[in-house]
Amino acid sequence: MRAIKEILAGARAGDRLTEGEALTLLSAKGREIFDICRAADELREEKVGPTVTFVRNQNIHLTNICKNLCGFCAFGRRATDEGAFCDDPETLRNKVRQARKNRVTEICLLSGVHPDFDASRYAGILSCVRETAPGIHIHAFSPDEVSHAAARSGLTTREVLEMLKNAGLGSLQGTAAEILVDSVREVICPSKVSTAEWVRIIREAHALGIFSTATIMYGSCETAADRVTHLSILRDIQDKTGGFSELVPLSFLHQNTRLYLQGLAPAGATGREDLLMIAVSRLFLDNFQNIQVPWGKVGLKLAQLALQSGANDLAGTMFSDDVSGSAGALGADYFDPAEMERICRDIGRTLRQRLTDYTLV
Repeated sequence: MRAIKEILAGARAGDRLTEGEALTLLSAKGREIFDICRAADELREEKVGPTVTFVRNQNIHLTNICKNLCGFCAFGRRATDEGAFCDDPETLRNKVRQARKNRVTEICLLSGVHPDFDASRYAGILSCVRETAPGIHIHAFSPDEVSHAAARSGLTTREVLEMLKNAGLGSLQGTAAEILVDSVREVICPSKVSTAEWVRIIREAHALGIFSTATIMYGSCETAADRVTHLSILRDIQDKTGGFSELVPLSFLHQNTRLYLQGLAPAGATGREDLLMIAVSRLFLDNFQNIQVPWGKVGLKLAQLALQSGANDLAGTMFSDDVSGSAGALGADYFDPAEMERICRDIGRTLRQRLTDYTLV
């Protein structure tokens, strides 16, 4: 295996990193961490320039009732649990009206995977949002929700995706990926789709002209090698479809989760791991334009350092993030663009508002 200095020189020269080389970089310690971050930042500058982007969006949480109840999540509830909720159409419309008042260009629909939701219910939700806020991009639903809707409705996943697109879906969430290694999924999210099913549905969406995000949730009970396997799967999909708009690295928030409380996972990723995930993703995912900073997961100060480690996007304003808040995150609900501009200016970068597809406003 080549030394880190040689790996970085090759990456800067345009060589595609192997999985073994990515693992070497993710395992780095000491001053070599900063060498990796610097190389990733230089590649970011070369690939997308100095601009930092963000989208003015709002999260809308539809329900916390979920069939999965994953060990890494503190948001999901059974229907009979205290605090369980499921929005009726008028409540949803009120939330959408508030989003319009906040002058957002994107509405992100987040929820548990309600056991009773079928394809018609999901399509109806999209139609309600579209009718209440025409012209606003709707970013919604995961491959797991698509699979569930198909099973409930006796349809193929492709048919469900076509229904959702016709009802107003703008882009698919690349969530429910967590770690795309089935042995890890059996521990952290055993009720979700398998790796193969997640990949298949994402590729179906891309083939239908529905672009998506790509995500990785790291810092629970997976290894560094598992993280590399996950990134390699994403890179392979992007080679074939070009349908990912960005990578969204999601650092595991441990505080109130069953995985952590039962001793099955550590207290999340360290700062070293957070920065290396950003940097190595930039170097390894040579077919991705955009690497997002999960500011609600890592905090604003580390988010600023991530912008100097290969990232170029500050995600969105969000206005609320009940999922992160339930897990124990503080200050994960709203990021004021004025504060975004302050931290960008402090490192000599320019902030620009974008749309969901990265068109600059």
